[in-house]
Amino acid sequence: MVSLMFHFEWTWIGLLITDDDQGIQFHSDLREKMQRHAICLAFVNMIPESIQLYNTKFKIYDQQLMTSSAKVVIIYGKMISTLELSFARWAYLVARRIWITTSKLDFITYDKDFSLDFFHGTVIFAHHHNDIAIFRNFMQTINISKYPVDISQSMGQWNHFNCSISKNKKKMDFFMLKNALEWLTQHTFDMVLSEDGYNLYNAVYAVAHTYQELIFQQIESREMAKPKGLFTNCHQVASLLKTRVFTNPVGELVNMNHKENQSAKYDIFIIWNFPQGLGLKVKIGSYFPCLTQSQQLHISEDWEWVTGETLVPSSVCSETCTAGFRKSHQKQTADCCFDCVQCQENEIANDTDMEQCVRCPDDSYANLEQTECLQRAVTFLAYEDPLGMALGCMALSFSAITILVLVTFVKYMDTPIVKANNHILSYILLISLAFCFLCSLLYIGHPNQATCILQQTTFAIFFTVAISTVLAKTITVVTAFKLTTPGRRIRKMMIKGAINLLIPNCTLIQLVLCAIWLVTSPPFIDRDTQSEHGKIIIICNKGSAIAFHFVLGYLGSLALGSFTVAFLARNLPDRFNEAKFLTFSMLEFYSVWITFLPVYHSTRGKVMVVVEVFSILASSAGLLGCIFIQKCYVFLVRPDLNVLQK
Repeated sequence: MVSLMFHFEWTWIGLLITDDDQGIQFHSDLREKMQRHAICLAFVNMIPESIQLYNTKFKIYDQQLMTSSAKVVIIYGKMISTLELSFARWAYLVARRIWITTSKLDFITYDKDFSLDFFHGTVIFAHHHNDIAIFRNFMQTINISKYPVDISQSMGQWNHFNCSISKNKKKMDFFMLKNALEWLTQHTFDMVLSEDGYNLYNAVYAVAHTYQELIFQQIESREMAKPKGLFTNCHQVASLLKTRVFTNPVGELVNMNHKENQSAKYDIFIIWNFPQGLGLKVKIGSYFPCLTQSQQLHISEDWEWVTGETLVPSSVCSETCTAGFRKSHQKQTADCCFDCVQCQENEIANDTDMEQCVRCPDDSYANLEQTECLQRAVTFLAYEDPLGMALGCMALSFSAITILVLVTFVKYMDTPIVKANNHILSYILLISLAFCFLCSLLYIGHPNQATCILQQTTFAIFFTVAISTVLAKTITVVTAFKLTTPGRRIRKMMIKGAINLLIPNCTLIQLVLCAIWLVTSPPFIDRDTQSEHGKIIIICNKGSAIAFHFVLGYLGSLALGSFTVAFLARNLPDRFNEAKFLTFSMLEFYSVWITFLPVYHSTRGKVMVVVEVFSILASSAGLLGCIFIQKCYVFLVRPDLNVLQK
């Protein structure tokens, strides 16, 4: 029975047994076998033999059956009146179920009211026996006029209990004739004997063999003259019958001395009940436990259910979870009852009813249906990308502009504006800004270990030179106005010497921080599989986030110092507004990098790289514009302002 359920994928089963030791043992054995194949019991009805006790519980049985989603019910137990009464009630309630039982209980198919509307078909397991071809031919060719008794009605009853229709006939022909006997005479049958019918068949031959032996014994003892004792000595017949061993006409050995003379092979039948009351028994398969597990159950492929469809009725607690979903079991419910939950991101379920989803490898991604893993495409911020091309062009353009400004300053190096701004510091600042623009190109293109290290070190060092130069220029401006009296000239010379050491000292500190960074946790090539669906983004991982923020924080402290000094010099003469230009440049620098931090940490993949490159270009361009553009304007457009008096 469990093999049949497993074959048809019936996992939600009802059980109806008699309330006795035999039923309880069957329940225990069945549950053990079902658990091996993940089949669950939806309900168990134990029918008592007492009609009084049954009358107090039959409503509970009806409620369990009618409300359960199980479409397959197993029946096992003694043939008792309360069991038959249950079927009568369920027939009245029109309970459409698939009943699986043994040959002991195929009495349920004899009821004339057991109609097609009540059930798809009753599946019966019976002990296997060979086909009785001689008897079948006799039933097909019998001429009832030769017999002294009208056996036509007996034939109808016999066929009702024991015959099955040939597989080659159409079921629709059944409804063309009103009289079942008329239909029987026009069709060919395969005789399917019930258990009792086959036992009766063997019993007839056993008695025949016994009387034959008695006749031979009497002939040998010359007692044929006394025929009276031949059929009246019941004790002699009984004693011989118990020891009778013979081979019946179908080739099976019959031993009357064995209490159980049945093979361990089973035939599986389904009962069709049309025309109503005919009860055709059709063999649909067999079960041979002596074979290997994969070959034990055999179900014919050329049979159909009573409904005329090849689709087997379903009996499950929960519908099958399709590919892309996994089973989610709820507490205090049977294992066969579950919910279907969609797999999480980048997980797949490529089969039905999977317990767990499978995560795709890092170089693969789940398709939209989450049924298979697809290979990711490798990508990075390339020069061919619109963003990469735009940022690259901006970096080269700003670098070229910076070099032009440097050339302009060299050309006008003898003018008052260049002298007043300490032309050496201006040259250093312009050169460092040009390298700041160019270092952004290291972020574009396919990353490798060398570019990942150079990205951070060149960015940190050249920006440190630029900011420390701005700080030096700010201090120079302040000292130029605050230390102009003769008594302060010595201090002015001392401060001038300190300014010359400011840039290398600040740069040395940044070099030490970068060295610690590279030694402890240097940047490395990383693969981002989360930012873009179906793509692997090759990026440079910062390595130590703490070291990166230390480097950035050091630059911020230099910028803050320069901003503070410039702000304190806000009361310098209006005509000389260099302190204001420096203040604005540091304000712009701070605005860019303070905005950079939250945006940088909220983005991933190529966008993160774009944000960092844009911040480098924007801060460098801010320094270039705030400090040098207005001076170039004077050089090229208003040379009349480039005099000492102005």
